[in-house]
Amino acid sequence: MTIIDGIVQAIIQGITEFLPVSSSGHLSIFQHITGQTGDSGIAFSLILHLGTLLAIFISFHKIIFDLIKEFFVILKEFISFKFSFKDINPNRNMIYMLFIALIPMLFFYIFKDIYVLVGIDNDIILEGVFFILTSCMLFIADRCTKGHKLEGDINYKDALLVGVFQGLAPFPGISRSGSTISAGLIAGMTKEIAVKFSFILGIPVILAGSVVELGGMGKENISIELHILIIGFIVSAIVGVLSIRLVSYLIKSNKFKIFIYYTLILGVIVISIGVFESISGIYLYDLF
Repeated sequence: MTIIDGIVQAIIQGITEFLPVSSSGHLSIFQHITGQTGDSGIAFSLILHLGTLLAIFISFHKIIFDLIKEFFVILKEFISFKFSFKDINPNRNMIYMLFIALIPMLFFYIFKDIYVLVGIDNDIILEGVFFILTSCMLFIADRCTKGHKLEGDINYKDALLVGVFQGLAPFPGISRSGSTISAGLIAGMTKEIAVKFSFILGIPVILAGSVVELGGMGKENISIELHILIIGFIVSAIVGVLSIRLVSYLIKSNKFKIFIYYTLILGVIVISIGVFESISGIYLYDLF
């Protein structure tokens, strides 16, 4: 992998991680075209995910700091036997609901090997199908844009719905932000809260997923130089911050629906290419 390849993938990751178009799907297609599949491709994708994780901390540092402070208040109350579920403020409710939203991931963890296999195979037909599924989720969410729920109004049913939608996100072509924001809107959250809940929920999921996958890879299977990994991490973080700001603008200005058409068209194109490759035996990476 060259530095240019690394920067291009970092830009793709930074932009598509937060836009509802699936970063893993776009990276999978890019790696398919350039022939960068296997453990090296997955390892670099995980480094880029950590870069966009940093972007979340930068963009939502205030609310994240408030949630961390509230978490330690809860811990202090628990240790001093003063804890009560009756004492709930908006930040505390947000913490409870984030934990509840993570519960479905324990079930989906069973299928982690399937997620990996879809990402490293030489076939992109499934990626195309998942892009279309993302389009369908965005279409449904576009019909549910009059939510009123704030941090303190989110209930366990809303959190579980977001968690279930997030469980589909590891498949390349299904957008994590698109699926979780859609779930939040369907549950009746305001646009701003749906975005915040989605991105903050992504912190433990992205971090845990990255640690697990990187820990399971042998160094002998990864042939990417350290400086390319570092550059990719920095670029994905910078572009990620800009992408988060763009998402906030688009969802507030009711321009989010453009991604319904984008993911639908992209899905059809990707499926067509995948079918052509399967029938003809000619793969795009052979042409580059």
